[in-house]
Amino acid sequence: MTDCAVSVVVVSRGRPAALTRCLTALTQQDHPRFEIVVVADPSGIEAVGNLDFGQHLKTLEFDQPNISAARNRGIEQAAGEVIAFIDDDAVAEPSWLGHLVAPLARCDVAATGGFVRGRNGISLQWGARVLDALGAARRIDLDPIRPTVLTPPTGHGVKTEGTNMAVRRDALVRLGGFDAAFHFYLDETDLNMRLGQAGLRTALVPLAEVHHGFAPSLLRRSDRTPRDLFDIGASWAVFQRKHVPDVLHAAQWSGLRLEQRDRLVRHLIAGTLEPRDLRRLMARLDAGYDAGRERTISRTPIARHPAAPFKRFPGAVRRSLLFAGRIWSRKRLMSQAAAQVRAGNIVTVIILSPTALFHRISFHPDGYWLHQGGMFGKSDRSDPLVRFVSHARRIERERDRVARQRLLAD
Repeated sequence: MTDCAVSVVVVSRGRPAALTRCLTALTQQDHPRFEIVVVADPSGIEAVGNLDFGQHLKTLEFDQPNISAARNRGIEQAAGEVIAFIDDDAVAEPSWLGHLVAPLARCDVAATGGFVRGRNGISLQWGARVLDALGAARRIDLDPIRPTVLTPPTGHGVKTEGTNMAVRRDALVRLGGFDAAFHFYLDETDLNMRLGQAGLRTALVPLAEVHHGFAPSLLRRSDRTPRDLFDIGASWAVFQRKHVPDVLHAAQWSGLRLEQRDRLVRHLIAGTLEPRDLRRLMARLDAGYDAGRERTISRTPIARHPAAPFKRFPGAVRRSLLFAGRIWSRKRLMSQAAAQVRAGNIVTVIILSPTALFHRISFHPDGYWLHQGGMFGKSDRSDPLVRFVSHARRIERERDRVARQRLLAD
């Protein structure tokens, strides 16, 4: 299964710049047989057409605010044995796809999920989690390197993230894909619960990493301040109807509603919302919940055979290179990195200043991984506030921390 045909489905709406960055990272995947299926609005399709590699992608125009329906359209076009999903505001490490699909070599594994780094590129946004019978996610400890195959108890699920997961195509056909009643939020959670109900096993894969930046959308700002809670309310109502006993609905909704209000109050204290925003957003949450109680629950028939043949992305033999230096070498290092990316290589750049600034990792629009921070500052947020170390040792430490994900040779 390590060389199986994989379709990577990317859904995008209103974020052409983020989509371009996501796709650029996908071109550097080390997996030998994959295609990329882009389901996007007109601005996204136009952005794909402007890419040097755009002709190698499958594209499908879709301009409805419904991520589940969009993913189902992507599944219809996907011709891989396995279908992987990543959001347009995420970027995948070069080893992502290889690590993510490796556990599917076991015939008893139907789905996999990886780990997600947050906006600083270092801290975990989402790690290993499981779902209880009410859909609540709980963190669990797993081996930090090797994949772990889990069989959830009856009525429970293994949590995967919509921006970092893969499912066998035949399992998606059997389950009817994503439920289009979930326009946004809980879409993959519902699928996780249905995988568990069908007795299908899921592997969690720590080394299959993507970086997720929370790009702005109609539903949230770039600082994660919510703009609208309607779909969150609607999705919880649909989820309850599908998975939660009727007698528990009112109590669960009361608790969920309080959680959302507490979140808004935190934004209010931080100054990112005003009191009138809190009232408006809570009213939208309640309106969404009422709408979700009436929304049609669907099972999309997914054709056993894809609508289009496999469109293999042209592979290349890539070297993974590392350039490192001090802050005054920044311009030269970044120029060298961009040139090596154009030559077809995977590039990591580490630029350190003589300070204790915290470290950050980002994927540069020119196609290389950029690590920045102080020589004495934190990378992992559990590190000491200041660590006195030589420049060479610090570079070595940062290299070792990402070597597996970045395919850096020993």
